[in-house]
Amino acid sequence: MTPPAAAAAAIRTDEPTTDPAAATAAAADSQAPAPTGLPGNGDDDPDERTAADDPAAPGRSHAAASPTGATFTRPRGMFSSLRVRNYRYYFAGQVVSNTGTWMQRIAQDWLVLSLTGSPLAVGITTAMQFLPMLLLGLFGGVLADRMPKRRLLIYTQGAMGLLAAGLAVMTVGGIVTPYYVYAFALLLGLVTVVDNPTRQAFVSEMVGPKDLANAVSLNAANFQTARLVGPAVAGLLIAAVGSGWAFAVNALSFAAVIGGLLAMRESELRPTEPIAREKGQLREGLRYVKERPELLWPMVLAGFIGTFGFNFPTLLAGFAHDTFKVGAGQYGLLNTAMAVGSLAGALLAARRGAPRLRRLVAAALGFGALEVVAAFAPDYWTFAALLTLIGVFGLSFNTSVNSMLQLATDPEMRGRVMGLLVLVFTGGTPIGAPIVGWVTASYGPRLGLLACGLVSALAAGAVGLVLARSADLKVRFDLHPGRGGRVVAVVPRTRTTSKSQLAPAC
Repeated sequence: MTPPAAAAAAIRTDEPTTDPAAATAAAADSQAPAPTGLPGNGDDDPDERTAADDPAAPGRSHAAASPTGATFTRPRGMFSSLRVRNYRYYFAGQVVSNTGTWMQRIAQDWLVLSLTGSPLAVGITTAMQFLPMLLLGLFGGVLADRMPKRRLLIYTQGAMGLLAAGLAVMTVGGIVTPYYVYAFALLLGLVTVVDNPTRQAFVSEMVGPKDLANAVSLNAANFQTARLVGPAVAGLLIAAVGSGWAFAVNALSFAAVIGGLLAMRESELRPTEPIAREKGQLREGLRYVKERPELLWPMVLAGFIGTFGFNFPTLLAGFAHDTFKVGAGQYGLLNTAMAVGSLAGALLAARRGAPRLRRLVAAALGFGALEVVAAFAPDYWTFAALLTLIGVFGLSFNTSVNSMLQLATDPEMRGRVMGLLVLVFTGGTPIGAPIVGWVTASYGPRLGLLACGLVSALAAGAVGLVLARSADLKVRFDLHPGRGGRVVAVVPRTRTTSKSQLAPAC
């Protein structure tokens, strides 16, 4: 089990201390070498030196160290990770592929609805796609650690492209049935079990720890941009030529990702040595997370938020149809409002420095509290505005937990840890969605959203208290903080810290 001091370091990496012995230890810690498998800084210019690379450089004291020993500083700009050539190729391919993915999501739902006339059939399709993640998500993480990630992504992305092409041929040929769509959704879910943790763990091999948080945020911004563009393009294409051609466009979009992966310079990657196949590697991953509070508690919080907080398809449809009694156009606008907020949250996260536990807890708490407030929104436009803010906080939590867990994990365990994160965050959908759907159907959308917000906020508060207690911290209120101080600050219970020293960390 990680000692409380390690948890404290994860929460308060840059707070000055008045203890000379602690200061000496912290200075030695901050200059720890990067772990094996993460050499260099990952830029096109391998000779570039930053404050994190040079102990004598100004601002060195502001560099933070991850629990694995990797040092990183605040990002050098909102798009700093795009300076890395390999990541630029990856990002460009994802722009195209994510747009195609959103096109297929819309076309698939519309196809099932047109074939059956049943919203239940649409729900079954979604469940078939997410069920493999719930059952096999951990095994996907093990495979990500056993194989070279770049090669594995080429295989999984190619498989997804072939599945989209097969569905396109059947739909355009007029032989598709709902059961074929269910089968394709299940196969896509099985490929995603491997692709998702591999894709997330591969980011650190492209950019390294210094730009990891920025790259994770830009990936989220990429996805949310596609979320705005893809459905609109799909709607036009479906109206013009039918759903089958939307599947065909998505199949072609995977060529952009595969092309970007093939064009990368292997010499500039930071590949983690694949682990040999042995028994007990799945249990080893679970034990690894269990023994580290800086991994375990963010994972627990992600499970609650993912299972209960992110059930918007059911809730937004209920608010549009039953509460505000608006049509399809206004229902689509609610989804757009949340997507705009999520995009803004991703871009804001790209400007921040090292992810920190209290920022993670604050984002989760804000997300839950805003859902509670939105449950009592008096009119449609107030509700839409609150959804935008919910999108900001929800995406901030998402990017924070992703980059924090990657930075706190040893390279040889990263695939399994990210597989577990995907499992708890998205694999809980088949569990949470029916519960939220039942509450919404029985008691109305307002109570359904209220329940989701309360669960999220209470989980954030409980995890925050556990982390503060393990790190021997407390919340301090000062109604007269003075210049540079804060009204609310997180401070040690047993250390005397001056008011001016609280500002940087809190």
